[in-house]
Order: sequence, then C-alpha cells, then structure tokens
Amino acid sequence: MGRTVLPFSQVLEREYEEWKKFRRALRKEDQEAFDRLFDRAKLHVQAAAYTSHPWPLESILLSICLEHEKLLAEILNKLKETKT
Repeated sequence: MGRTVLPFSQVLEREYEEWKKFRRALRKEDQEAFDRLFDRAKLHVQAAAYTSHPWPLESILLSICLEHEKLLAEILNKLKETKT
C-alpha cells in the first residue's frame, strides 16, 4: 500500500506551525503581516495540491508572490488611471 498524501491545507497549517517561533519573535504588527501572508497562500491551495511539490514551502512562497504580483498590478493600474 502507498503512502497517504496529506491535503495541502493541512500541509500549509503544519508549515505555519513550524514557523510559530519565528512569528512569536516578531513585533505585533509584523505578526499580523505574517498571518496575512499565510492567508494569501491559502488562496492557492488547489494549485499547490495539484503540483504536489516535494518542498511545500516553495509552493507557499510562490502563492504569496502571486498574490503580491496581483496587488502590485492593481495598484499600478489605479496610479495610471489617476494620472490620466
């Protein structure tokens, strides 16, 4: 019998737990930002599960980068609109 693969939402939660000491060492506002980063990663659980990458943190970080890219594009579009 093969190994059972955990759902990526559980993998994400485990990764978050592994970084809790780091989080605790941050200032309050940075802890909140840290939590928002992991919340952004949750938006791409399906894609991360589909790829089932051997290093989950890479999928998590790429998900966060993707959300940041979308946010930057939105901000840049709004800036262009205000200049015209």
